[in-house]
Amino acid sequence: MNGDWLIRGRDGRLSVYLLSDDAVLCRAERGPDGTWDAPRKVGGEQRLHPVLAVGQGADGYAHLVSWRPTVSGEAGLVHSTHFRPRLAALDWAAIGHPNKKGARTGTPAVAVDAQGRAHVFVRNGGGGVSMVAQKVKGGWEPWRDLKGRDVQEELAAVTGESGRVELYAAVPDGILYWRQEKPGAQPALAETLEAPVRPGTLHAVATSPARTTLFFTDNAGYLCAWRPGGPPVTLLPAAGPGAVSAVRCELDGHDCTLLAQRAASGRVAFAAYPTEQESAGAWWTESGPVLPADAGVSLAVDADDEVVAATSAPSTGRLLLTRRKDEPGLALVAWREV
Repeated sequence: MNGDWLIRGRDGRLSVYLLSDDAVLCRAERGPDGTWDAPRKVGGEQRLHPVLAVGQGADGYAHLVSWRPTVSGEAGLVHSTHFRPRLAALDWAAIGHPNKKGARTGTPAVAVDAQGRAHVFVRNGGGGVSMVAQKVKGGWEPWRDLKGRDVQEELAAVTGESGRVELYAAVPDGILYWRQEKPGAQPALAETLEAPVRPGTLHAVATSPARTTLFFTDNAGYLCAWRPGGPPVTLLPAAGPGAVSAVRCELDGHDCTLLAQRAASGRVAFAAYPTEQESAGAWWTESGPVLPADAGVSLAVDADDEVVAATSAPSTGRLLLTRRKDEPGLALVAWREV
């Protein structure tokens, strides 16, 4: 899955999106008593490939994008909007293919602008990036080629605090960065960073009114942070393979960025530091049980502005959650299955 799959909905309830065979499932928090709904299929009976991108707008609506099989050997992208966690999502709607038709080309990414329009990005058949965006009054704009070359599988899309959409992509010798210069504009390639990047490790988050921060792992195994316009900063050794999850939150009255990653030990590792102050340092603290190799972790902030972490593994179907305790520091309650 690409993007944060644990989110706080418009009504304040938490929900998670999970892959299951040829479908996407949603589970939603019932209320403050800690109970959750049973899994529900999202978007109707459309069969899907095992891939999902999740994005969320300022309105709290979740936008989901996946690939569906079409004719033999070919696929097309589909989109659904989920307005509230405990309501049914819209049926999957076809949004096409970056090359008009063909096989699946890459894992999509989705970001939502200040007007609530989803922007879907995906690697195209030529190895560049293509984008399709929702129109203001419904429907979709034509597919657009954003260029690029030798783009790797997973992209990182993010919406800045300005409401403008940005995109990061890894290439063999570095990172490409696109941004909207004004609301509604087509994102343009704005900067290229030469840096060794481990594939599949990109994750971006808005960290100030004017900037977003990209986290990635370099070839030496170090987790790095990069804000366009400056050099990347080495933060600490990556806890394990794959991308981190990141969320901005308040810890003891300070604006912090919290990171989580499945560690090499199989447990979840957490690290926090003052937002955009990587020089302050960070270190990992492991928590919870040993998880399967396919387990993912996602972070969110709940209706009480407290941090929540979730893990899920397709191989087991188990969903585990923990929350920050009401005490100083980053102490967490015991992980529990829901």
